[in-house]
Amino acid sequence: MVVADIHNYLGQELKKNGYEIIGFKFQNEREIVKALADIEGIITSNKLIINKMIIDAAPKLKWIGRMGSGMEIIDVAYAQSKGIECFSSPEGNANAVAEQALGMLLSLQHNILKAHLEVKNHQWLREENRGFEIEGKTAGIIGYGNNGSAFGRKLIALGVKVLAYDKYKTGIQEPGIIICRDLNEIYEQADILSFHVPLNPKTKHYFDDDFLNKMQRKFVLLNLSRGPVVSLKTLYQGIKEEKITAAALDVWEQEPYWNMNSELTEIGDELMGLSNFIGTPHIGGYSHEALYKMSFYLAQKLFY
Repeated sequence: MVVADIHNYLGQELKKNGYEIIGFKFQNEREIVKALADIEGIITSNKLIINKMIIDAAPKLKWIGRMGSGMEIIDVAYAQSKGIECFSSPEGNANAVAEQALGMLLSLQHNILKAHLEVKNHQWLREENRGFEIEGKTAGIIGYGNNGSAFGRKLIALGVKVLAYDKYKTGIQEPGIIICRDLNEIYEQADILSFHVPLNPKTKHYFDDDFLNKMQRKFVLLNLSRGPVVSLKTLYQGIKEEKITAAALDVWEQEPYWNMNSELTEIGDELMGLSNFIGTPHIGGYSHEALYKMSFYLAQKLFY
């Protein structure tokens, strides 16, 4: 069963290995439960949460494939306890996410989107849009997996000093990347702060009031990981206090953001009206190339 967008390459590999592809669009969990009785494999994205109920409804299920990263949408422990293998393909969209992070950062630093909108309104403001170069700045990258490392390498190439922190990775050796044992160096030095961590109970509101207060320099904030990693209230407060000079979110605490509670929706509306904020609809990994690469890596893990 396929409940995600996939490239033809993966479809061909599934057929070559004897699978019939069943595409499924559903309105609620009850509908999909009815369709799972004879399913041996599921390919999903964040369109479907694979919870205990879904797993129990598929007695023949052998494997679950996740297009992209973010295994929080699958109850991996329960699936594995039933002998079901779980795979993801975070390598596939890492470059796409890194490129969007870089694009958002450059747009903010050089007022590209702001100036474009002004010119559309016949405003020709040059001095008011004098930008700041990222060369020579210091970036703190929180989470140094596929996405974080791809972004870090791009920043290094542009002359940015990169401090990387990853609680679960040791022995990382990459030219130009400074691996931090804790967050103190990032608190002290970072002009740019970018999050690339999975969502779990320990990373929900990772960026909170305490984190903001420990930052010693004014900084730009980027989040292209998972929305709840950054507290929207804290982000908005940091911008109002001018401690956060600019920010970009590709992910939100709930998506679309206007489905959040009224307080957070109001904050989202306020942010979208600011000239030093960019918000996009979770498209960081949505390149045409990433669709192929995610499909390729998933096929490799499933069949090779």
